[in-house]
Order: sequence, then C-alpha cells, then structure tokens
Amino acid sequence: MSAAVRQVILKIHSRCNLACDYCYVYESADQSWRGRPRTMTRATIDLVAARIAEHARTHRPPRLTVTLHGGEPILAGADLIEHAVATIRRAVPFETWVEFTIQTNGLLLTDYLLELLESLGVRVGISLDGDREANDRHRMFRHGGGSYSRVREALELLRQERFRHIYGGILCTVDTANDPLAVYRHLLSFAPPRIDFLLPHGNWTTPPPRREPGGSGTPYADWLIPVFDEWYAGEGSSDVRLFSSIIALLVGGTSATEAVGLRRSPLLVIETDGSVEQADSLKTTAAGMAATGCDVATHSFDEALAHPGITAQYRGLAGLAAPCQSCEIVSVCGGGLYAHRYSAGNGFDNPTVYCPDQLRLIQHIRRRVATDLDAVAATAAARGLASQA
Repeated sequence: MSAAVRQVILKIHSRCNLACDYCYVYESADQSWRGRPRTMTRATIDLVAARIAEHARTHRPPRLTVTLHGGEPILAGADLIEHAVATIRRAVPFETWVEFTIQTNGLLLTDYLLELLESLGVRVGISLDGDREANDRHRMFRHGGGSYSRVREALELLRQERFRHIYGGILCTVDTANDPLAVYRHLLSFAPPRIDFLLPHGNWTTPPPRREPGGSGTPYADWLIPVFDEWYAGEGSSDVRLFSSIIALLVGGTSATEAVGLRRSPLLVIETDGSVEQADSLKTTAAGMAATGCDVATHSFDEALAHPGITAQYRGLAGLAAPCQSCEIVSVCGGGLYAHRYSAGNGFDNPTVYCPDQLRLIQHIRRRVATDLDAVAATAAARGLASQA
C-alpha cells in the first residue's frame, strides 16, 4: 500500500479504571491485552517516534494525527504523556504537521493535567453516553458504581474558556434504550465542538443489541434520525461527525470518519509492547484479527501496511461484497465500518450488519438535503428572472 498513514493510535497504557460492559478491548473476542505491559516504556515511545518520522520522510504527508489511547491513557502519567508528545514532535520533519489528541474517560483530568495538555497542544476528547441514567448503564466502575458525576466534572473543567481551544469533543456510544433527543440535548449542554455517535461494535456472528442479522428492522436509524433532524434544523452549534460526513459525501466531498465513505486513509495502532496492529474494532471479531505480526523495533509502517488484512480494507468499491457494489448509496455508505462486516463463515465479504440502518439513515439525510438544494436552486432562478425583468 502506497498511501500514507493518516492516524497513529498510541496505546500508552493498556488498562482502564472503568469496566464498561461494551468495551471492545476488554469484553471482546481478542484478549491479547492480558499479556501486554501495562504502560508503554520510554524506549518503545522513542522507537515509535523514529517510525513515524521515517514514514513522514518517505511519504511527506502534510499532516497526521497521533491519538494517545488505552485503556485509559492518563493512567500512564503526565511525565510519559509529555515525553511521548515532545519526542514524536521533535522527530518528525517540519513539513508534516502532527496533531495530537487524547481520548479519555475524563476521570483523572485535573487543572494541572489540562494545563500540561494545553502547553503541549493536545486536544482532548471525552467519552460520555448521555445523562446519569444513560451513561451509568454501561460506563461503570468495577464495584458497580456509575462514572457520570466525575465525567461531568471533567467536562465542566474542559469547557472553561482557558481550555476551550483544546476541547476536542464528546464520544457517545448509541444505546437504543435511551431517548435519542434527551441524550443529544444533554451532550449539547456541555457545548462540545464535536459529537461522535458510535454504533456499538457487533457483526454477523456476534450481533449488536437489537440488531437482528439480516432482519429488516432499523432500530439504530430510528434512533439517529430524530437527532439528525434536530441537528440539521440548527439546534446546537456542535458538529456531529457522522451527519456532516454523510452530507459531505452526498455533495461530492469526503468523509471525516471510518464509518462511511469509500475513500479511507489507513491508520495503525501501536500497543504498549510496540506491536503494530490494525484498527481496534477488529478485536471484536476474532482473536488475533487485528494483529499484523509487525513491531516498531523491526518493521517500518510500510511493512505493516502491506499486511493482507490492511490492504483488504482499502480497496474501495472493489473490496466490498457484491450486494454493496450495486447498492444505490454505496458511494456514501462505503460498506460501513470494516469490523461490522465480519462473519465467522465468510470473513468480511458481507455488507455491514447495520445495512438496513445505514440505508434508511442515508436515504433520509439525502431527501432532506435534496429538498433544501432544490429550494436554493429555485430561489436563485427566481432572482435571476427578476433581475432580467
């Protein structure tokens, strides 16, 4: 694969201080985390920095993103976070801008840590699934208590004016048991610049909640459409990446998420032991599915990108199942998230398990956008005629 890596997910800590019951790391088919170091060493970070720099010199991408991740990345400590950011930024040629983000559950965010992240130019994303009831149904401590109160405190801290410019947004996993508009409005109350609604990870062998593989029901589209309608009507200033990406694709643009679109840029995950892996979502399919057999000590990123599992993901239309290739919305849907296509019987040669939901949501958005575009065209035409009169 000749394309440059778009994003590096850096697992600086492999454990977590929550026990979310839907976690794709700890509650999935792949349990490789059990045999990995808790914390990435400085020596491994130095090797990662060298590999990112090597890749940047070869491909000269104008920008790439490094996301500090876990587990819970803040468990690695402020010193290691600072070392990772400074080392990578120092190693990468100035022609490539490295954007740093950290995805956290927010429990350990403090004034001191946010001041450090602000000084390092690291944008902060926090996970929250809605109000107390919605969030604490899944995002719990090991003793069974909910995490909402502490996450709320973190968001209130992050949204302060002094930290506003490093506020990346809120990540929310959809639970159809929750009221969609109540969830959306509650997330908006924290004034996030962006909201990411994620579908629960599942596939044809291990389906997500309320998603009957092959069934015609659309529980997730039914949940997302009211949110889209309110968002599209201008209620709230936050970007919703799934919706804005679908609209961009409908008018010939590009997607900002792996969930939709045919043109996708590769990403790599670096585990705490230096192993180079594919997207974490593949851990929900089968043990070892995310592995590439590469590590930062002995392999370049280009060698990892040559792994058949990675090349299969970035073949565009030709890499999709036959029903997808002839679908009316394929250029927008793009077959859905790769992990959601998996079946133990035939691998990834399937539409997404969310196929009916994707179809209904995209068709709904297309109708709304088309109606508005027609109205704009009609207004423009009327003005043109009036000016000629």
